[in-house]
Amino acid sequence: MAKIEKKYLEHLYKAILSLQTMDECAAFFDDVCTIQELEALSQRFEVANLLHEGKNYVDINKLTGASTATICRVSKCLSYGDGGYRTVIQRLEEAGDGNEV
Repeated sequence: MAKIEKKYLEHLYKAILSLQTMDECAAFFDDVCTIQELEALSQRFEVANLLHEGKNYVDINKLTGASTATICRVSKCLSYGDGGYRTVIQRLEEAGDGNEV
C-alpha cells in the first residue's frame, strides 16, 4: 500500500474534528466509508472496548464475530500503540458514554 500523504491525513482529521453532532458524524462517515469499512471500524472499536473491560478472545469473538487476528491486532494497539483507543475509551467513560449503544 502506498504511503498516505501527511497533508491528506491532516485534512481528514480536521474534517472529523469539525463534526459537531452525532447526525453530522453519521452523515460524514456514511459518505466517506463503505458499509464494510464502517462495519470493520465499529467492530475494531467494540473489540477495544471489550478488551478494556477484560473480556477474553473467545468471548469477544462470540460477541462481535471478530477474528482472532483482528482481536490480536487491536490488543497489540491497546498495549503498544499510540494510545488512540485508550484516549477515546477513557474520554467516553469520563463523559458517561462508555460502552452504551
